[in-house]
Amino acid sequence: MRGAGDASARAGHDERETRDPDPDFFDLRATQVYPFIRRRVAARSTSHMTERVKTPARSNFKKFFLRGLAILLPSVLTIWILIAAYNFVQVNIAAPINEGVKELVVRFVPWWPYVEEQDKIDHVKLVKENEPARYTTWQKSDGYDALVRRSTKRALLEAEWKKYRVLLDLIGLFIAAVLIYIVGALLGSFIGRRLYHRGEELLGKVPLIRQVYPSVKQVTDFLVGDDSKRKFQFNQVVAVEYPRKGLWSVGLVTGDTMKLIQEQARDHCLTVFIPSSPTPFTGYVITVPKKDTIDLPISIEQALRFTVSGGVIIPPAQKLDGVDPDGPEANVADASVATIKEAS
Repeated sequence: MRGAGDASARAGHDERETRDPDPDFFDLRATQVYPFIRRRVAARSTSHMTERVKTPARSNFKKFFLRGLAILLPSVLTIWILIAAYNFVQVNIAAPINEGVKELVVRFVPWWPYVEEQDKIDHVKLVKENEPARYTTWQKSDGYDALVRRSTKRALLEAEWKKYRVLLDLIGLFIAAVLIYIVGALLGSFIGRRLYHRGEELLGKVPLIRQVYPSVKQVTDFLVGDDSKRKFQFNQVVAVEYPRKGLWSVGLVTGDTMKLIQEQARDHCLTVFIPSSPTPFTGYVITVPKKDTIDLPISIEQALRFTVSGGVIIPPAQKLDGVDPDGPEANVADASVATIKEAS
């Protein structure tokens, strides 16, 4: 009996193991034991769908923003630079000259602006109310009438100047240009050159100035000097094998090399500035024999565009046959220029 009972118990246990699982049991666990799994899966699916929907909009915004930046930024920067340069010249050069012009008009032009007695009375009242110390100085002076007349005339001139400020402010710029021209003409003569060199010798003996002036003079002579040979060399673009044989770099010839280097090389050498990308105002200065350079028939601006764009913007005359100027490389160039402008 006991053996039969054990056998029936084992048979019932085997039957339960081989029976199909209860589906209600798993539905219960799926809905009550693991509800957070279902929420996480649903949330992740929703976020992926949202990202797939928003990604094209962000991509288009970035594309159109960079395109608009590349179109507007050069014009805006050009206008800003011109305005900043004009304000600098106007404040530091033209304004002092205009003040001198006003003083000359007050002293030596009796008919403009014309001063009437009522103008002097009104001006004296204004000065007495707003500048009592100045009015007291006038009273203590022997030339009271002359001071009042000159001050009144200066006030009337300032009022007239404000009416036509846009045109009258150009007087200072015009006089500055004429003075610069006269100085250049005088220094072109024998006496002018002797006086100029004598003045340089005196500046070279002044402490502090002698440490700064020679370097500044070298830079200004290089940029705006009238040495035609130096200008020609600066406008020359060459290709050199740098940094090793087989790798060609575009460089700008800045002049001849040092005497000792040329003697050791036993050949005519050139000093070449290799601009870096994307900031062409930094780079490397190398000395190479002239025979190891290749003259490139492109301008300085074209060479700098080629460097700044990472070689994307190629001068039109140097493009290979079959290259579409409006192809994909043009879009890459626009993006490169926009990135460079944004960084600067």
